[in-house]
Amino acid sequence: MNWVKKRKLPATEAIKYNSLLCITPNSLWDALHSSFNSALHHQVDLNILNEVKHKLCQIWSSFSRYKFKSTIHKCIDSSTPEPDKMSWCHWKLIIKNDDCLSKIINIADTCINLGHWPKYFKISTTVVIPKPNKPSYDKPKAFRPIVLLNTLGKLVEKVIAERLQFIVASNDFIHPSQLGSLKFKSTSDAGVVLTHIIHSGWTKGRTTSILAFDISQFFPSLNHQLLVLILEKIELDSKVTNFFANYLIQRSTKYQWNDLSSPPFEVNVGVGQGSALSSILSTLYLSLLLYIIEKRFKNLNIPISILSFVDDGLFIVQNKSITISNSHLFYSYNILSKLLDSFGLIIEHSKTEIFHFSRSQGPFNPPPLDLSPIRGLILRPKNSWKYLGFIFD
Repeated sequence: MNWVKKRKLPATEAIKYNSLLCITPNSLWDALHSSFNSALHHQVDLNILNEVKHKLCQIWSSFSRYKFKSTIHKCIDSSTPEPDKMSWCHWKLIIKNDDCLSKIINIADTCINLGHWPKYFKISTTVVIPKPNKPSYDKPKAFRPIVLLNTLGKLVEKVIAERLQFIVASNDFIHPSQLGSLKFKSTSDAGVVLTHIIHSGWTKGRTTSILAFDISQFFPSLNHQLLVLILEKIELDSKVTNFFANYLIQRSTKYQWNDLSSPPFEVNVGVGQGSALSSILSTLYLSLLLYIIEKRFKNLNIPISILSFVDDGLFIVQNKSITISNSHLFYSYNILSKLLDSFGLIIEHSKTEIFHFSRSQGPFNPPPLDLSPIRGLILRPKNSWKYLGFIFD
């Protein structure tokens, strides 16, 4: 849905939350806020990060004029106006003035050096838009929250995000199986990698079995305390870690539904989709999880490969026996469920699917994978599978 110009939400059924209809604005705001922040009271195991070693300390230098100019040059002038009503074309004119640009850079450097993110930049508007192709729009989960932030703060976030991704990529902190939310990586890379894996299995006479899973409400569920500890693992300059510790707290948002606007709500969990830092912070959160689960698979001699595109994950195993592959996938799914729980995350069991890619010339009727003993579903393989825009059959 195009939000550059004002658009009304399509007609929907009355929203239900906890089996009750939302018939007043206040009941709607409470339903949306409770649903989008359902992970607030999820418990996390902070000791889980002891399984990962610290990286070498990274020095954080001052920002350059070139970086701010190149970053704002990529911003689209027609993007949705933010709460401050300033568009990117306004800021492009402003930074042409050297004095103005110097002051903006000084603001960014000062925020890092003091470990402080101003309250003005923590205030946001959350626009609620419908997810496409849902059978029903009577539940908050059928909608996606998009966070609109003040534009100057968003510009500084973009510059910080690029610097942070460069640092974690250079010290190999990002798990190699992650192909989403990163520069120079795309859905095409995921499709090519997966196709190569399937064909390599065929050359060895093996069937490739894939278990696809989805992490429920991933971005809104990231625990702030755990995220700060993850940033400490990168061994960033202490002033940068202090900055993020302040950046994540005391945030507030107003929900926007057509012409209705809610009172401000505190947001104490998650990173908003719409923030320039959400992609890299969520990637770092997931990287630690992937390193830990990979280590556990290795210790248990479970021959599972992992592929991840943001919150869509794949477990991949190759074997001549589908029964053996199903066994490996069962144990890996159980390990994943428990580990996600330690990170304050939950699998969307209803979206879990299994597929087998075989070159068998005869009848091919693979058995189902029964995940019900570990709170999952009984998965029956389908003849075709849509993944990140690719159709595999």
